[in-house]
Amino acid sequence: MILKAIYLQLALFFLLCVSSFFVFAGEFAGDYSKRPDVIAFIQEMHDRNGFDKKSLAAVFAQVEKKPKILDAISKPAESKMEWVAYRRIFLTDARIDGGVTFWRAHKSELEAISQRYQVDPAIIVAIIGVETSYGKNMGSYRVVDALTTLAFDYPRRSKFFRQELEHFLLLSREQKQDPLSLKGSYAGAMGYGQFMPSSFRNFAVDFNGDGFADIWNNPGDAAASVANYFQKHGWKMNDPVLVRAKVSKNFDVSLLDSGLKPQQALSDLASRGVSPVAGGLSGSRNAVLIKQRGELGDEFWLGLNNFYAITRYNQSTMYAMATHQLSDVIKSRYMSSLQSREPNGLGKVKKPVPLVVPVQPVKPAPLVQPTRKTTGVF
Repeated sequence: MILKAIYLQLALFFLLCVSSFFVFAGEFAGDYSKRPDVIAFIQEMHDRNGFDKKSLAAVFAQVEKKPKILDAISKPAESKMEWVAYRRIFLTDARIDGGVTFWRAHKSELEAISQRYQVDPAIIVAIIGVETSYGKNMGSYRVVDALTTLAFDYPRRSKFFRQELEHFLLLSREQKQDPLSLKGSYAGAMGYGQFMPSSFRNFAVDFNGDGFADIWNNPGDAAASVANYFQKHGWKMNDPVLVRAKVSKNFDVSLLDSGLKPQQALSDLASRGVSPVAGGLSGSRNAVLIKQRGELGDEFWLGLNNFYAITRYNQSTMYAMATHQLSDVIKSRYMSSLQSREPNGLGKVKKPVPLVVPVQPVKPAPLVQPTRKTTGVF
């Protein structure tokens, strides 16, 4: 009996040793600076971008693998959400009033940004509202942890995330920031507008000229960066975004499979059974037909050039529609608040109203470029 107990204790000890080994092995696997694929990446960064290999190795030695990120990104896609449900997520009083509050708090900056980039303040505010609820939900992961985890432990999209990791390390050097300090979403998106590192390097703006395009803590820099993104993707001030459409009984249903880019002239669409509900648009203007399931059944819309510009931010028709409609209601409520006698000026608007015509466009001023300095990080 005693011998049996001894054998049992030895077996338990052995199991504990084995389990401890695997725990240790798992932790070692998380030390990215020791991994051959990361060492090769460091060499590439040295050869291509002039990074100091020892400094980069020191960064990766502090990077933590995040299994929760792999779990989140690997979850099967949820069942397709209908437009009526999707719209309710973003067209809420809290998000609308939050947009009005954000606009009022940064009124002068938004006016200057709108004039410089020729992008309506309402769409800038709406993007920030949809992406992070005006900076409340910018993500809590260290960006370098998220991107490294996905670059080296998520084979399905490793190429994309390796490229984003390279952009992130470059922007950290260019902006004189510690790569271990910047935070974002589990996919590595950053700041008020949730820019991926490649988008940051292409479109982020140092609006106040302090040498850092701070899209994390400076709403002016963040708003200007969103506006710059839209300007570079073809946004046209004063142009409509979406118009309701009517379709004939035998309209050409193949038009619903023509992608996101407006490529059919309205005159051509009319010959195929599709036309705007309201007049006033030139027959030569291009549009794309959109069908969504709304409160009262199928809805048909025509997306125009500015609609396509929104889809360059997120390639989803529902995202673009929700963002546009949110911008409409925010603008209406903001304009009402300017004339209201209420202390906070916030009324209750339950559904979108027509967009108020923006002010006359002003010739864009030159961009304020960030000052580039060397950093001691690399």
